[in-house]
Amino acid sequence: MNETGQRRSRLARVFLAIALLLVVVNGFFPSVWLFLTSLKRDGELTQLPITYLPQAPTLDNYVAVFERNPFALFLRNSFVVSIAATLVCVLFAGLAGYALGRLRPRGRRAILTGIVMTSMFPSLVLLVPLYRLFRGVEVPWLSGFLFFPDVVTTPNLLNSYWALIVPYVALSLPIATMILTSFFQLIPDDLEAAATVDGASRLGALFRVIMPLSAPGMVTAAIIVFVNSWNEFLLALTFNTAVEMRTVPVGITFYQGQFSFPWAVISAAVTLGVVPLVLLIVFFQQRIISGLTAGGVKG
Repeated sequence: MNETGQRRSRLARVFLAIALLLVVVNGFFPSVWLFLTSLKRDGELTQLPITYLPQAPTLDNYVAVFERNPFALFLRNSFVVSIAATLVCVLFAGLAGYALGRLRPRGRRAILTGIVMTSMFPSLVLLVPLYRLFRGVEVPWLSGFLFFPDVVTTPNLLNSYWALIVPYVALSLPIATMILTSFFQLIPDDLEAAATVDGASRLGALFRVIMPLSAPGMVTAAIIVFVNSWNEFLLALTFNTAVEMRTVPVGITFYQGQFSFPWAVISAAVTLGVVPLVLLIVFFQQRIISGLTAGGVKG
């Protein structure tokens, strides 16, 4: 390698080190600061000069998280909604990804383009129509038809798990479908043909051959859906207003009072809310990396 090439290589390494440092500082430092704040007493938060490490670490803030609000109930609600949305979304995304990646129907490019476009819609656009629908609306074309009663209305889903599961599945379905479509395309056709020769149906080959071989993609899609569902705030705040139906992001906002903002308690609640996501990333790190680097969707 000549001198110019060596200089470019060193420069590239310097820029890469700077970029990695910015990523670490931007992503890691706020989490560490949040955790350290959760261990401080109220007096330490307002004293000057600022202390970065807690002088007398305490777990009282974590105890207060469960005493002031039913935080365990918030955790349960978040787990139920996120797990249910993940299972339903991955199932439908697997079927859609199989059709697009293995069967290759006509208009496949247009369908994939439409999926990409729908994934860009913000949840705010769906807020008002979904709220109106979940409140229960009359269906005039079914009223009095055949065995239906004179007035047919949709069920009231507000303050229920379904009020969050349904939109969470719809919002995460596009990205999950694209990930699984990409993975299904990488599996050789001979494996599915061999399963068909052995008597397996299309669905049998999907669940017994294609999906097991696409485990990294399945895990990646599942974790993305779970994280999106766990962190969602706006829909959860609007649709589930009852205390017993609040999720973790919504429940944390109710720790502040009209004239007070308990930073330490809120930091402890946020830390507890982030723990499940951190554990997911740690346990499935390798599968996530392989899932995200498997390649793009081919035409």
